[in-house]
Amino acid sequence: MKILVDFPTLPESLAALRHVGGVEIDCLEQPEERVRPLDPARIRDVEVLFCTFPPANVAEMKALRWIQIASAGYTQLFGLNLPERGIRATNARGCFDVPIAEWNMSMMVNLARDLRQMIRNQDTTVWDRSAIFQRELRGLTVGIWGYGGIGRETARLARHMGLRVHALTRTGQAGPRGDVYAVSGTGDPDGALPDRVFGAGEELAFLADLDFLIVALPLTPATEGLLGERELQALPRRALLLNPARGPIIQEKALLRALDEKWIAGAALDTHYHYPLPPTHPLWRFPNVILTPHISGSSLSPRYQERLWDIFSQNVARFDRGAPLLNTLTPAQLNGK
Repeated sequence: MKILVDFPTLPESLAALRHVGGVEIDCLEQPEERVRPLDPARIRDVEVLFCTFPPANVAEMKALRWIQIASAGYTQLFGLNLPERGIRATNARGCFDVPIAEWNMSMMVNLARDLRQMIRNQDTTVWDRSAIFQRELRGLTVGIWGYGGIGRETARLARHMGLRVHALTRTGQAGPRGDVYAVSGTGDPDGALPDRVFGAGEELAFLADLDFLIVALPLTPATEGLLGERELQALPRRALLLNPARGPIIQEKALLRALDEKWIAGAALDTHYHYPLPPTHPLWRFPNVILTPHISGSSLSPRYQERLWDIFSQNVARFDRGAPLLNTLTPAQLNGK
């Protein structure tokens, strides 16, 4: 099995892989997170590719059978015709479940207690003990749109803090986690935690009685612009919106109108419509919006590389024995559906 690694290496993980029988590993001296061509002679016989972005000349990789990407998002694989070529692909799903779920919980606390205003009060030496700063999460309802690893770990933490958990999935069922990577002891492996699960066609019923809405979906052609005026108006005016997923899943103009006209009580946004968000963008001016610069979970997360190499190492063993791979992307997903 010839493996090409275009990703920073961890010495212990790499050493363990090199001891697997029948494995030949070639590591690029300067791995990069960008699309660029690689030496055709170097990639011609590669069967397994570990990278963030496949090379520009991936079509020349005639022996390629499996790609492990270093991100949870997989839009970089669109248009490569991988299913048609018989190439499997797996992603980094599960690496960011813990940090993003913790971001979700911290943002719910901060929004509920209006931490932004308390900090402004501190900066201006204002002593204000209003009830708005003392709100509890216990007994409130959080809705999680998408119930993958991030949604499941958020549900676990939310239930421990006494929130009701509603989930919206395509099928209307949570179900077992399946062959998906998860940090030990995290998430909801059996899909038993939500108090109620809604399915396709029940979006408005799902939104109708939430205190928090968390967007936990991948960005695909099917999810881009999924939340517009109709969905935001369906939320109660007390609802607080969290988006650690991708900015364009929520229509930008609809979100701005929802905040301007107070259809919702506020938002926490870690993903955006422009990178970096320009200083003139209207989202900066809302006192009830928390903006973070896409740091809820990223390649700079302290456990990211360790967990990603864990996924890859487990998958190499699975690939070698013909077992199902962790985090396998379906042909429909690879075709953007």
